[in-house]
Amino acid sequence: MARKIPEVIAAVDLGSNSFHMVVARHSHGQLIILDRLRESVRLGAGLDEQGRLKREAIDIALACLERFGQRLHDMKAEHVRVVGTNTLRKAKRRGAFLDRASDALGHPIEVISGIEEARLIYLGVANTMPSEPGRRLVADIGGGSTEIIIGEGLHARKLESLHMGCVGMSTRIFGDGVITEKRMKRARLAARLELEPVQTAFKTYGWDQAVGSSGTIRAVSDILRTRGSGDGLITPAAVENLIEQMLRAGELSRMRLPGLTEERLPVFPGGVAILA
Repeated sequence: MARKIPEVIAAVDLGSNSFHMVVARHSHGQLIILDRLRESVRLGAGLDEQGRLKREAIDIALACLERFGQRLHDMKAEHVRVVGTNTLRKAKRRGAFLDRASDALGHPIEVISGIEEARLIYLGVANTMPSEPGRRLVADIGGGSTEIIIGEGLHARKLESLHMGCVGMSTRIFGDGVITEKRMKRARLAARLELEPVQTAFKTYGWDQAVGSSGTIRAVSDILRTRGSGDGLITPAAVENLIEQMLRAGELSRMRLPGLTEERLPVFPGGVAILA
């Protein structure tokens, strides 16, 4: 007998840049979104030099989880999945924070591996896009890590999680808001070095379609769409043009990119460097 899917389910993603919550109803084989919440928390920027979460970052995260918890208050634990990703994988002495976070949310938190994160990302994309033949490359530039996956249909075939993300890259190289050619080259080189060990294997495996699923990629697409660049399709030339515009501005405070939100701005340079 097939396992019965609960009528209402929820998923919470404690990412390095933002926390996401989706509540959905399962009806006639489809998921109908009831609530979707996202808050910029930037947990990844809250790690100190010893790899421990700073008090301010903890307070912001707990306040967000308390708000999420109000929505999930009446839901059974087996109908809710809460996952922590790169920052919580890296954080030292995370146990005390996870206890407080679980109490605030009202549900246990599972810290997942990078490969499991990649698998879930691919499933999310595959279940929300039209089914097409061939292999699909999915790239997700997160706050603390970048996942790349090749899959066919609903099945992920090749998965990697790389130790770079828009929060970490932006904080490390563009932390004071200054954008120079030297810094951009440094960021792009760091991204290439991280990608190099897996690049050949992915190219050899091959793909027919490339899809981006992260906030950085959506932001770039929104900028291009606002400019009237078709349907927001991202090309290498479009990314290079965007970088040139950022370099001309020289500082985040002087950067004017219609379609880019104030919330995304501080982590945008690092994300674009990874995308490039």
